[in-house]
Amino acid sequence: MKLVTVGSVAFDAIETPFGKTDKIVGGAGTFISLSSSFFVKKQGIISVVGEDFPKQDLQEMEERGIDLKGLQVKEGEKTFFWSGKYHNDMNSRDTLVTELNVLEHFDPIVPEEYQGVPYLMLGNLSPQVQRTVIERMNVRPKLIALDTMNFWMDIAWEELLRTLSMVDVLIINDEEARQLTKEYALIRAAKKIKAMGPKYVIIKKGEHGALLFGEDNIFFAPALPLEEVFDPTGAGDTFAGGFMGYIAKTDEISFENMKRAVVAGSVLASFSVEKFGTQRLKEITVEDFNKRVQEFIKLTDFEINSI
Repeated sequence: MKLVTVGSVAFDAIETPFGKTDKIVGGAGTFISLSSSFFVKKQGIISVVGEDFPKQDLQEMEERGIDLKGLQVKEGEKTFFWSGKYHNDMNSRDTLVTELNVLEHFDPIVPEEYQGVPYLMLGNLSPQVQRTVIERMNVRPKLIALDTMNFWMDIAWEELLRTLSMVDVLIINDEEARQLTKEYALIRAAKKIKAMGPKYVIIKKGEHGALLFGEDNIFFAPALPLEEVFDPTGAGDTFAGGFMGYIAKTDEISFENMKRAVVAGSVLASFSVEKFGTQRLKEITVEDFNKRVQEFIKLTDFEINSI
């Protein structure tokens, strides 16, 4: 097993300018694992659901090589549920309903089969849960990536800083980077974040691409311009899953390989927004992926003569 993901497996109900859904399967852990399964054929997930979660969806995850020994099923309880409505710009949204349910008292258990895993992806959950998983690993993974959000900055600042000091890669968006560091310029923000612990920082900018910061290097990957964006809900998690899945598959931790991993994550995220929920991630083929990689390359392929 090369990769373990920690994150929510949940229900979402989404409304965008293009339509709305009833309850559909979502959650950070779901998107990350489905995305990384494109590269990694054997991985694990640490999460929790209620007895109301569809067994068919769990079976589909197993069929994609996602081991569920770390997924707790709480009898008599309900799965985490989130409902939101996106504005016309598809970047901002309003949360309509949040029901923590099984996540309220989630105690992550690390199965023996997950011990010794080289790559760990900590999806957006409470910093305490994220840190607990790290502490319950008998051997520290050689690369730990973490995703978080402004909610935890508001209510769990000290816990977040403690957990940040234990990871190698932080993946957040530009708004969150500015809140975390009180710096507007993203280069200065990245420097401050690296001083908190992570060696690498990835700052997502939505439809404007993503920035990767290493020790002395910066890389920018564009976002593919799309004619239609139906649902951006899992785009960031899909990006994180593609990034870590590519790193786990290639088993190379270097800035150059992380550049390729950022593109891989961006490619998969560009697919995930084309339909509601996880539907598009279940459809794409290797040929689809490779074709879109070439589209990304064309976006930045140019020649210019020196003056």
